[in-house]
Amino acid sequence: MMERAWKQEARELLELESTEALTVFNLVVPRSRCPHCDHQIRSWENIPVVSWLALRGKCSHCKNPISKRYPTVEIISGILSGLCAWHFGYGPWLAFTLFATWILLAAALIDFDTSLLPDSLNYLLLWAGLLAAVIGISPVGLQDAVIGAMAGYLSLWSIYWLFKLLTGKEGMGYGDFKLLAALGAWVGWQYLPLIILLSSVVGLVFAIIMMVSGSVKRDQGIPFGPYLATAGWIALLWGETIVSSYLGLFKLS
Repeated sequence: MMERAWKQEARELLELESTEALTVFNLVVPRSRCPHCDHQIRSWENIPVVSWLALRGKCSHCKNPISKRYPTVEIISGILSGLCAWHFGYGPWLAFTLFATWILLAAALIDFDTSLLPDSLNYLLLWAGLLAAVIGISPVGLQDAVIGAMAGYLSLWSIYWLFKLLTGKEGMGYGDFKLLAALGAWVGWQYLPLIILLSSVVGLVFAIIMMVSGSVKRDQGIPFGPYLATAGWIALLWGETIVSSYLGLFKLS
């Protein structure tokens, strides 16, 4: 959807005639179709996990395999949603955290595939976090949420420019700044160091594993968004527990 929009906007800016019909293309229209035979997916074929199992992982029309990624993402989404319900209990805040969970999962997978973090997801996450603080549903106060958004963006922005001035290279993308800003609106500025630390450690471990396995080269860029999203989600649920445990150990020592 975004690629189609970008191409259309680019053609309009260059004053070129579009080679594609200006048809509606979003999450609702047109209906989902098989990428192999263009078979329109019927409602009973679109039930998470169940339909994939019932179809035995194949299109009902052309019998080409359906990627295992579909049920895998659906299962992960269900598990994460269940953890949110178990941790927060039922109420308005659960609805907000479920929304954040699904946005973070989508953003992480898109960044992993394309090395792009869409503004349409980052801004939606940011405004939702601020809205929850404004209406008093979020456990984070409005002041902490606003400062968290500002500090989240400026912290990675500063690291980006420092790295670029020292090396002449870009160490990360602007989408990472915006994602951390959005996470700051959800957890407050107090938990930003935890998110940066967790995402950096996990990202470094995975980068080493991928380089050792040969799946990426030493000078090849690795998306940082999935690790930010993972660390942000952990901080959203267990940030207070992790920080309290750390401070308790620090006092004991």
